[in-house]
Amino acid sequence: MPSTPIRSMTITRQPEIEPDDPAVDTVDSSTVKFGTPEALEYVRSLTDVGAMTRLLHECIAYQRSLDSDLDALLSQRTELDRNLVDLQKSAEILDIVKADADHMLGNVRSTCDLADQVSGKVRELDLAQSRVNVTLSRIDAIVERGNCIEGVKTALESEDYESAAKFVQRFLQIDSQYKDSGSDQREQLLESKKELEGIAKKKLLAAIDQRDHPTILRFVRLYSPLGMEEEGLQLYVGYLKKVIAMRGRMEYENVVELMEQGLDQVNFVGCLTNLFKDIVMAIEENDEILRGLCGEDGVVYAICELQEECDSRGSLILKKYMEFRKLARLASDINNSPNLNLLAGGASEGPDPREVELYVEEILSLMQLGEDYTEFMVSKIKSLTSVDAELLPRATKAFRNGSFSKVIQDVTGFYVILEGFFMVENVRKAIRIDEHVPDSLTTSMVDDVFYVLQSCLRRAISTSNISSVIAVLSNAGSLLANDYHEALQQKIREPNLGARLFLGGIGVENTGTEIATALNNMDVSCEYILKLKHEIEEQCTEVFPAPADRERIKSCLSELGELSNTFKQLLNSGMEQLVATVTPRIRPVLDTVATISYELTETEYAENEVNDPWVQRLLHSVETNAAWLQPLMTSNNYDSFLHLIIDFIVKRLEVIMMQKRFSQLGGLQLDRDTRALVSHFSGMTQRTVRDKFARLTQMATILNLEKVSEILDFWGENSGPMTWRLTPAEVRRVLGLRVEFKPESIAALKL
Repeated sequence: MPSTPIRSMTITRQPEIEPDDPAVDTVDSSTVKFGTPEALEYVRSLTDVGAMTRLLHECIAYQRSLDSDLDALLSQRTELDRNLVDLQKSAEILDIVKADADHMLGNVRSTCDLADQVSGKVRELDLAQSRVNVTLSRIDAIVERGNCIEGVKTALESEDYESAAKFVQRFLQIDSQYKDSGSDQREQLLESKKELEGIAKKKLLAAIDQRDHPTILRFVRLYSPLGMEEEGLQLYVGYLKKVIAMRGRMEYENVVELMEQGLDQVNFVGCLTNLFKDIVMAIEENDEILRGLCGEDGVVYAICELQEECDSRGSLILKKYMEFRKLARLASDINNSPNLNLLAGGASEGPDPREVELYVEEILSLMQLGEDYTEFMVSKIKSLTSVDAELLPRATKAFRNGSFSKVIQDVTGFYVILEGFFMVENVRKAIRIDEHVPDSLTTSMVDDVFYVLQSCLRRAISTSNISSVIAVLSNAGSLLANDYHEALQQKIREPNLGARLFLGGIGVENTGTEIATALNNMDVSCEYILKLKHEIEEQCTEVFPAPADRERIKSCLSELGELSNTFKQLLNSGMEQLVATVTPRIRPVLDTVATISYELTETEYAENEVNDPWVQRLLHSVETNAAWLQPLMTSNNYDSFLHLIIDFIVKRLEVIMMQKRFSQLGGLQLDRDTRALVSHFSGMTQRTVRDKFARLTQMATILNLEKVSEILDFWGENSGPMTWRLTPAEVRRVLGLRVEFKPESIAALKL
C-alpha cells in the first residue's frame, strides 16, 4: 500500500514558518506536522544539533506508531476478505429478488388496470340505479299526490276533517321534495286545503262561541297538519282566556254581592285561589295541545297570555279587598294615632289590635297565594328547555312587573303598617298588664313580649318579601330598645328598694322577690334575644338565598345582638346595686378578721383547729344575707350575685392579710382558712371560684416556706402549671410578713 497517505496523518497542527524567521530554531519540535512540505522546510532550517537529535527521535517514534497502525490494519485483511466474499454471494441473491419483484410489479399493474375497469362499470351501474330510483320515487310521489287529492275530496264530502288534514299534510310533505313537477295537482290540493281551512276556522269559532270544549279540541288539532299552528294557538289560548275571565267575573261578582249585603266575612282568599287554580289547570290540562301546536313556545305563550287575565282580575280582587277592609283609612289612622306612654298606665287609642290581627292574617294569605302562584309559573317556564330566547324575558317581566305584582306591593305596604301596629300595641299591652306568674322566676311580660315578636317576625318571613322582613325586624328592635328596655329598668329604679330587703317582716320576702324577678327578667331577656336572633337568621337563610338580602338581614340582626349586650349591662348594673345592699351586712364580720393574730404557736394553732376564729362566722353571714335569694333567682343570676359577693370578700381579705404578721403556723392557718372558703363557696355556685382565691392561696404558699430561698423553687421556670397572680414586688412584700424572714435575705432575691 502507498506510504504517502499514511505519513500524512496529523499529530498536531504546525503553522507555516518562513525560512528566514529568526524564531525557526526555537520552535518546539513536538509541534512539527510530519509528512507535510512545511515539516520538510522546518527540517532544512534546523541548525542546532540538539534540536535535530530530538526531531530524529520523534520521527523514529512517529515511524514506529505508523508501523503499529499498519500492522493493525493488515490484521483485519482476512476478515475483510471473508466479508467481501459474502457480499458477492448476496449480490447474486439480490439479482434473483429483483427479477421476482419486477414480475410482481407487472402483476400488480395488470390487476390495478382490471380493478379500474370494474369500478368504472360499477359506478356507471350505481348512477343508472340511482336515476331509476329517483324516477320511481317521482312516479310514486305523483301517484301518492293523486291519492291525497282524491282522499281530501272524499274526506271533505264525508266531513272526515281529520283524514282530510292528514292527506293535506302528506301532500305538502311530498310537494316540498318535488317542487318542479305536478303543478296541476298542487293547484287542486291548495284549493281543497283552503276549503278545509275555512271549514276548520268556521267550526272552531262556532264551538268557541258555544263553549263546546270537545268540538274545540277536535278542530284546533286540525291547525297543526294544515300548517296554521300559530293561528290555532292564538284562537285556543283566546278561548282559554274567555273561560277563565268568565269564571273569574262570576267569582268577583259574588264577592261584590256579599260586600253589598254588609257581611263581615267575605272570602277574598277563596276568590283569588279559584282564579289562580283556573289558570294553573288551564296550563297543565292543555299542555299536550299547546305543545302539539307550537312546542314549548306554545306553553310559554299561553302562560303569558293567561297572566294578563291574572293581572286584570287578580288586581280587581285585591283592590276590592283593600276597599272592603278600608286599609287606606286604617293605615292613616294608625300613622296619625298618638304614641302614649304605656308604662305610665295610659290606654291605647286607634284601631282594635284584634281586628288588625285578622286583617294581617288575611293579607298574609293573599300575599302567600300570589307568591306561590308566581313561583310555580316561573319555575314552569324555567323547566322548559327549548324555548325561544325572546320569550323568556317577556314571561319573567309579565310576572315581576305586571299590574298584579304592583297591587301586591301596595298590599305589602299595608301589611307592614298593620303588623307594626299590632306588634307595638301587643308589646305595650304585655308591659302594661305585667304581673307575677306563680312558679315562675320572671313576670308575664317577658314571655308575652317575645311571643308577640316571634309571631310577628315569623309572619313577616312567610311573605318572602325582604322589605317586609327588614321593616318588621326594625320595629321589633326599636320596641326592645325603648319601651321594653324602659320597663326592665323601672323596678330597679325604685328608691330605697334595696334598703327594704333587711327591714324585717313579710315585706322583706316580697321586696326580695321583686328585685330577683326584675333581675331575672333582664337575664332571661338576654337569652331570648339571642334565641330570637338565631331563629330568624336560620329561617331567613332558607327563604332569602340572595347574598344582598342576607347582608341586609344580617345588619338588622346585629342590632339585636347589641341589644342583648345592652340588657347585660343593665343586668350587671342592677346586680351591683343588690350586692351594694348586701355587702355592708357582711363587712363587720370581715372587719373582725383584722383583730385575729396569725403569729401562732402550736397551742394556738391547735386551738384554732377546734374553734374556728372567723371563717364560719363569715360563711354564716353570707348564708344569712345572700343564700335565701337563691330560689328566687335564675341560676345564672344567682351565680353572678354570689361571685360579686366573693369578689368583695376576697379583696377585703387581701387588704387585711397584707397588714398582718405571720409565723409559719400562721401561714398554715391562712392556707386552711382559704381552703375552707373555697370549699364552701364551690358548693354554693355552679361556677368555679378557685381562681378568685388564687392570690390568697399563693400568699399562703409563700408564708408556709421554710426559708426565703425556697420561693425560687416555685418561681419562673420552676412554676410548672401554676400561673402567679402576685407580682415580684408583692411576693417580696408577702415574704416580709413572715416574722422569721430577714429583710436582707428578701432583698437579695432575684425574681
